Amino acid sequence: MASVDKSLGYPIRASNGIRFSFYWIGKLAKQTAVIVFLLLLWETAPRIGLVDSTFFPPFSKVAEGFWGLLFSGELVAHFQASILRSLIGFGLAIIIAIPLGLIIGWYPLANELLNPVLELFRNTAALALLPVFILLLGIGEVSKVSIVLFACIFPILLNTINAVRNVDPLLIRSAKSMGLASYKLFYKVIIPASIPTIFTGIRMAGTSSILVLIAAEMVGAKEGLGYLINYAQMNFQIPQMYAGILTISLVGFLLNYLLVSLERRFSSWKTNPNEK
Repeated sequence: MASVDKSLGYPIRASNGIRFSFYWIGKLAKQTAVIVFLLLLWETAPRIGLVDSTFFPPFSKVAEGFWGLLFSGELVAHFQASILRSLIGFGLAIIIAIPLGLIIGWYPLANELLNPVLELFRNTAALALLPVFILLLGIGEVSKVSIVLFACIFPILLNTINAVRNVDPLLIRSAKSMGLASYKLFYKVIIPASIPTIFTGIRMAGTSSILVLIAAEMVGAKEGLGYLINYAQMNFQIPQMYAGILTISLVGFLLNYLLVSLERRFSSWKTNPNEK
């Protein structure tokens, strides 16, 4: 808090809150300036001949294509199809991977039994198995959700295992010395200390859930952002193609922002050494 002159009754120094607000305003202005510069470069480069405008149209043309897809409802339909598949696969991966990672990280026997299988599949690219998923599950929704689940489960699982194994032993010994039961040890010590690393895996999986799905939709789908991009490219609708790519970028940005916000909320017990 700012110091107060008792004779005057008001602060004599700027508060930390005001300095904090100016810091974030300045940071936002800098980031916005970079984005504006890139968009201006995108708009200018095709018009002055730095790149071929046929294959890389100005941003204004892409924006026209974006709004056309949006107002026609086509973009919304493809977005809904993709985001639903992505969220289902991503959600299932979280539900499966976090409890399994806690078990494998804490119990040596579970690690010995399951580690060979994990090492086998963690090094197998999800897209390499796409033909297998299509052959076994068809080209419908199940195969798309399954490939997203496969791509997302390993980043979360491996980060959860590492998080549990790297919990400070002093915290565990201190909790045990206080007579904490096993389930309370997990709830009060292991899980809170593991959250930052687990969320790192969740954020990696969030990115994979979008990228892998888009690639899968380009191969075998009748709707979705991947299908939209591939269809626009095949029919030489270049502005619409870039509009689909920009939509994917925005979805990825918003998903990452949401996950970062959740991480801060669940890790609010941590202290920042830079804060005064």
